[in-house]
Amino acid sequence: MSDWQQLINDLEAGTRRAANKVDGKWVADPEVKKGILDVFRAGNLTNFGGAYESFVDKHNLPARSFTPEDGVRLVPGGSSVRAGAYLAKGVVIMPPAYVNIGAYVDEGTMIDSNALVGSCAQIGKHVHLSAGVQIGGVLEPIGMTPVIIEDEAFIAAGCTVVEGIQIGRRAVLAPGVSLSQATRVYDMVNEVQLERGARIPDGAIVVPGSRPVNNEWGKSLGIQQYAPLIVKYRDEKSEASLALEDALR
Repeated sequence: MSDWQQLINDLEAGTRRAANKVDGKWVADPEVKKGILDVFRAGNLTNFGGAYESFVDKHNLPARSFTPEDGVRLVPGGSSVRAGAYLAKGVVIMPPAYVNIGAYVDEGTMIDSNALVGSCAQIGKHVHLSAGVQIGGVLEPIGMTPVIIEDEAFIAAGCTVVEGIQIGRRAVLAPGVSLSQATRVYDMVNEVQLERGARIPDGAIVVPGSRPVNNEWGKSLGIQQYAPLIVKYRDEKSEASLALEDALR
């Protein structure tokens, strides 16, 4: 068995990951990310035939298939999970959605329609990725930590999380929130300004917001700059509004 085939097998089994939590901090595994790049280099374009007759991709990266024994519910309608992605038992994927190589999706997570889980993204347990959510992939540079969504986070419709941003456990992003390394988040509860690219704290509820630009010309025109706001932290009331219906799983 080739090294790249062994890596794909290990990624799909969840025994190797593109990032791991070490002493409470997420750290990228450069060897895994380098290995994924080697997989692309080793691949040749092919047509897989059958249901995939109209698709062309690297011969060593076919779409994954699942059985009832895997405990993954992949609903018909155009979704795909690429080779080298891990999906734990209890994961539900609504159509159409896509999970790319190197991604890790832990148990009980819901991936809703038109959602993307990009290369090497790490998604925790019982996370909800709502319709239209875009979780960016971070394959290069190989030392950069990918996007991390920790356990029980709720990412509402139309959110975008890219460039290695980390979302803390049980955090909530309201519809339309967009986070990247260039985004500055303001914590209205603790009255602090988070550093650009900082991890969203556990239990934080983040909504879209704005602030005036510093430039005098911009001020004169009333121009506002996008600025997500932490407006509260999860409590009993927010827990009730975010409760997921287990029967749907």
